[in-house]
Formats: sequence, C-alpha cells, structure tokens
Amino acid sequence: MSHAASAPSPCLTWGGGELYKNGRPHRMLSGSMQYFRVHPDQWADRLQRLAALGMNTVDTYVAWNFHERAEGEVDFSGWRDLERYIELAGEAGLDVFLRPGPYICAEWSNGGLPYWLTGRARTIRTMDPDFIAAMDRWFDDLLPRVAPLQAAHGGPIVAVQVENEYGSFGSDGEYLTYVREALTSRGIVELLTTADGTTADMHANGSVGGALPTFTFGSGVERARKIHRPETPFVCSEMWGGWFDHWTEPHHVRSAASMMETINDILEIGGSFSLYMAHGGTNFGFWNGANHDEVLQPTITSYDYDAPIGEDGTINDKYLALREALAPFHDRALPELPPLPRFQPANRAPLTFVSGVLEVFDSLPSTPPSPAPLTFEELGAEDGFVAYHAEISYDAGSQLHIDGLHDRAAVFLDGVRHATLARDGQTSVALPGSAEQAHLTIIVESLGRVNYGPLTGERKGILGGVRIGRRYVHGWHHQVLPQEPPTTTASSAGRTHVDAKATRAGLAVATIEVAEPLDAWLALPGCTKALVWLNGFLLGRYWSVGPQETLYAPAPLWRAGANTVRVLDVDGLGEAVEVREAPEFGPPEEFIGS
Repeated sequence: MSHAASAPSPCLTWGGGELYKNGRPHRMLSGSMQYFRVHPDQWADRLQRLAALGMNTVDTYVAWNFHERAEGEVDFSGWRDLERYIELAGEAGLDVFLRPGPYICAEWSNGGLPYWLTGRARTIRTMDPDFIAAMDRWFDDLLPRVAPLQAAHGGPIVAVQVENEYGSFGSDGEYLTYVREALTSRGIVELLTTADGTTADMHANGSVGGALPTFTFGSGVERARKIHRPETPFVCSEMWGGWFDHWTEPHHVRSAASMMETINDILEIGGSFSLYMAHGGTNFGFWNGANHDEVLQPTITSYDYDAPIGEDGTINDKYLALREALAPFHDRALPELPPLPRFQPANRAPLTFVSGVLEVFDSLPSTPPSPAPLTFEELGAEDGFVAYHAEISYDAGSQLHIDGLHDRAAVFLDGVRHATLARDGQTSVALPGSAEQAHLTIIVESLGRVNYGPLTGERKGILGGVRIGRRYVHGWHHQVLPQEPPTTTASSAGRTHVDAKATRAGLAVATIEVAEPLDAWLALPGCTKALVWLNGFLLGRYWSVGPQETLYAPAPLWRAGANTVRVLDVDGLGEAVEVREAPEFGPPEEFIGS
C-alpha cells in the first residue's frame, strides 16, 4: 500500500490575531535591504549589520527588470544571484520575507517592470494577455529558483508577498487571484501576504483570499487599527523610517525619536513590522525611478533613505536606538556589530577634457532611417540618453516644437547648442534666422521611469513628433548611449560641437591613485548634468540642482593603483573629481511618509 507524500507545511501561520512560527508565538522584526541596490561583495556585511541591529528577518523585493533587461534573456548570475543573497541571509541568522511582485514600486525604474513589456502592453497589473503571458514566463524562471529555499524545505524564506500595494493602483480582483495562484502552483507554500496603505478602500481592492493583509505607513498605527481585522495579526510590511529624495527637493530625514515612536506603537500592541529601509543602498546606473505629481519628480542616485544603516554601511543614532529597543525580543545576546567601513583619504584629480557631447554620440552606431522619431522602447533603449538627428529647413521666425518630450532635451543646430527643453517646462523654442538646410540634433534624456501611480510604464523619448510650426520633421536616425563608458575622441560628418571645449560639455577623464581599495564618496564640483563611471561601472547620475552632492563609490569597484573616472556631462564639466570621506546629501528636511 502506497502513501502520498504529505504537503510541506508553512513555517509562519496565524490565528486568533497571533502570528506563529513553527507553532510558537512570533514577532517578525524585519528590515528591508534590496540586493539590487548593494554591491554583491557587500551583501554579507550589510546582512550581518541587519542581524546585529536586532532584526530576525530581512525583506527584499525582486526587481524583474534587473534580471530580464532584454526579453527572453533572464540573468541570475553575479550581482543578480538572488539565491546566493537568500542563502547569505540564512547564514546571518535571518529569515527572508520575499516580495517578488511582479510590480514592486521601490522608487526603482518602472516599478521593477521591464520597459519592453510596458512599452507594448495595453494595460499593466491586470489580466491583459500580454502582461500575463510575460509574467508567467518570468515566474517560470524565478520561482523554481526560490521555492527550494523556503523554510518548509530547510531554507530561510518564511513569507512571500502577492503583488504590492495593489489597492492604491487598481481593482482587478481576478488579476490578484491569478498572481496568488501563479505563486502557489509553482511551489510557494510559505505564508502569503498582501500590503496596502491605511484606508479601507485600499484594503478592499488590494487584498486577496488566502493571503494575510498587512499595512504600509510611516505613522498612524491607530488609523490602521480601525480597519485591521482582529482575527489577523497586526503586521506593517513597510514602516517608513525615513524617505527617499527627488532632484531639486530637500534631503528628507526622520529623527530617531519619531521613528521609534511608531515602532514602539506597533510593538506595544503585539505587532510585527518591516522597517523600510533598514539599509537603502544606491540607485546605480539608470535604475532610479521617478514619481509624478503634476510634474515629473525623478529620484536621485542615492537611496540612503536616512536608514539606520547608511548607504556606505555606517550606523547612526537610529541604529543604536533600534538595537536597544529590539534586544529584549531575543532570547540571546544580539550579534556583535561588524567593523565599521574604512574610507579612502580625501583626494583630488583633474578632469581632462576628451571630446564634445556630439562627438561622443557620433561615435555610436546609427539606426536605419525612420520617417518619425522613435521612442526609447521602439529603439530597444532601456533608459538614459538617445540622440535624434534630422536635416531641416525653416524660414525666419519659425518655432521648433517637440511634442511628447520625455523628459529633457539638449537641442543643437549645426553642432551648436541652441536650447535646453523639458517636459514640464518649455518644449518649444524659436529657431535663429532662416536656413535652407541645417542639421538638427536633439539629445533626449530619460530622467527616470515612473515607479508609482497611473503613469507607471509610460514611454520615454519623443512620443509625438517634432514640428517646425505646424509642419512635421521627417527623416530621422538615432544613436543610443549604452551603459558602458564612452571612450571616443572621434567625430563624424563634421558634426563637432564647435564650442565644446569652451563650454566643457562632453566627456572628460580623471585618474585617481589609491593605495588600497576602500569606500569613497565622489564629488564633482563645477559639473552640471553628468553620468559618472568608475573603472567602467556606471555609478549613476549627478545633477547640480541637488540635493545630493556626492556619489557613493563602494570599495569593491576600486583597485590598488590607478583608477579611471569618466564623466559625461551634457551641460558643462567641472575641473576636477574629488574623493571625500563622508557623504553630502544637501540641506535636510524632517519628513514622515504617508
């Protein structure tokens, strides 16, 4: 007589308003730290800091677009080795709360959704066939990797979230049910959760049967309790202990006293929480997202979040206050804090001008001619910069219009910078004099893909065409700037930026000698709107509008001896790169997310 194997049991369960771990009352004391924002050589260090903080769990989103940058090319190697990250968490003594989306928000480009998918799907986060088919293929790759790492199979994963804050986005209950079934049918057996804000409407539209509803907030435990179901444990899946920053705005901070007031309110009612963020990390490359509230609000490169564990691994008064408060919830002494990071001594290296902006783009491959300007999505451009070229003629008094500019454009006529246009400002400009023939170059920058709200998934580039007066300009070719650093000194077709050296808009290089690869912060005094590469790795974006003044350059990116910094500034370079021993995030403003 044969017996079917019994189904594995989840580690976390709940009933009567209590959360249980292996049948015993349990508090989830979690901190958010995302593998895609931390250099993999620093994962173990940061996870150990999290354990020493008094957390028993780490939560992480899974950023779909980080793994499938081109459709069908899924990567789980190196920096994208999610399995290794989960295993390191277990080795640090931490449970794992996995949040695979498919949508994650997270102030991450496009809310974690691949640009190639949102560029063609009619709707997102619904039962739209294109969206569902792509999600199914993604889950077919992802879930067989993480399912064996669940606690039921001896791994550290104890909970898995279904979607993310869906109640503030949509109302497709069939879609939420589909996502839940997509997880369970592929082997997810641990506790399922949903996460929404503190309104009844959000929970009505964001909850799904079979998943524990949880909250997201920065303050307002009593407000959440009014809609909390008494039979469920009180869990705040995101307790916002700090906040992120947008370019042009103040640097957001939250005091330790304010953060601890909310955490203590949760603990006093027997609740569980995950601190968002415990360690924020960095929006390296072009991965920063953006919000849209009447105007586009691109997120800065830093994701420090004023977290207890700083972007560079340092700790602050929030860390010490939280460690003291959480120690009594453990039956043994908390782990010792790992040694604090060491930093390179202050240094300075001159920036040597290499070539102008147009020379950089003219060294790149050009697309076949197109009647109309193409979007980033049509060009296969994930993010960053695209140069648009066309031959034009115009009469005196003509006006150039860019319809649907997303997001910022540098306009050149015959190699001379003529104007800077932006989607929420000026999108047209008078042309000088008249011309029977002129070469028009428009270098468009995506400032960051919207990650939250109804504009998530919007396209980038020139969406509606370019006009001179009411006449469209036809006959375009395009050049896409890759994420690899430009090295050009060449130009083509005579389209040299004639005043490039005078304005210092373009590519420059600095060499920094270091005795030992240690953490550092790079400052770019005098630069305006730049991309910065260290030894070939794109650290991120710099913008003189602030608040951020320094870019984090983690120790694993350095090497003993000579290190190469390349800076591409589309508006105007400074004279030097500075190495600093501490960050400068700009003037602070106390802020509590709501």
